[in-house]
Amino acid sequence: MRIRLPILLLFLILHLTAKAQLVPNLGGQRAGISALQFLKIGIDGRGAALGEAVVANSYDAASLYWNPAGIALAKENSAMVSHAEWLVEMKHDYVGAIYKLSSADAVGVSVISLSTDDMQITTETRPFGTGEYFRYSDLAVGVTYARQMTDRFAFGATVRYVRETLHLLKMETVLMDLGTHYDIGLGGMRFGVVVSNFGSDVSPEGEIELLSGDRTRTFQSFSPPTVFKVGFAFDPYFDETQRVSTSVQLNHPNDNAEQVRVGIEYAWREWLFVRAGLKRTIGESMFGRDTKSLDDFSVGVGAFADLGFSKARFDYGYTNFNNLGGTHRVSLSMSY
Repeated sequence: MRIRLPILLLFLILHLTAKAQLVPNLGGQRAGISALQFLKIGIDGRGAALGEAVVANSYDAASLYWNPAGIALAKENSAMVSHAEWLVEMKHDYVGAIYKLSSADAVGVSVISLSTDDMQITTETRPFGTGEYFRYSDLAVGVTYARQMTDRFAFGATVRYVRETLHLLKMETVLMDLGTHYDIGLGGMRFGVVVSNFGSDVSPEGEIELLSGDRTRTFQSFSPPTVFKVGFAFDPYFDETQRVSTSVQLNHPNDNAEQVRVGIEYAWREWLFVRAGLKRTIGESMFGRDTKSLDDFSVGVGAFADLGFSKARFDYGYTNFNNLGGTHRVSLSMSY
């Protein structure tokens, strides 16, 4: 009872938090009701290649984003850097590091950045530019703590400062992630539950000039892009030289339709990896084109090397965005 009661309470907290954030917006695609959309962009090559179905099988510095409980299960300290040339010439970067306080406790810090180059300001009367420039940028800085509470159950939480800047306007807030991980103990099956990006509504701060010539400081408030995720992962085949891992995940966002995501990873001697993933909106054809989602399938590879002073893993992931083309993401992890 001493073990089961804390676990039950933690799952209850996650359920009630998700319900408060998500239930008021049920139905339809619910597009356009939340801000800070950059928080929904995946952060590493492995996760991108697996269709982002990784809340139940991420145990390095990437889990600071995917599932904070995962860092408690990491066997070593680690750090990660990741970069992607995102859509419409945007740059997306991630830096994260975790430190094991003990065999059961870990802390971590992470930074997410999305930015553009300077862009010309245009008006109706000066469509080729006014001579002034502006820039769009996003920043998120998080601090994470996680603990392995039993030999099968882990819990983690992240507090994240978030800022979005568009020329003269700025939005700032503090959001939280809560995550759990449970090792079922049957065939390597793992189970993860995460609530990401929950907090109070946010509105822009600053002053802009309207087309009428008036100036305003009053703006509409928007909710953060809260997402409730449930994922399963297991290894249908493994021996001394090979491993096949699969994962299935359901995402329930507050601002879009529900999605199912699947991923598969083949590992040879745990130093060469081939991966693939698929995302589908609930109700859409599994193998046809998803008309309600921008991104579609993903593929990628990875390689591991023991450098002596450190262990390194390079990961690459490609995600298809249909008419918008595709994105390439690379990440480098170091553990010691």
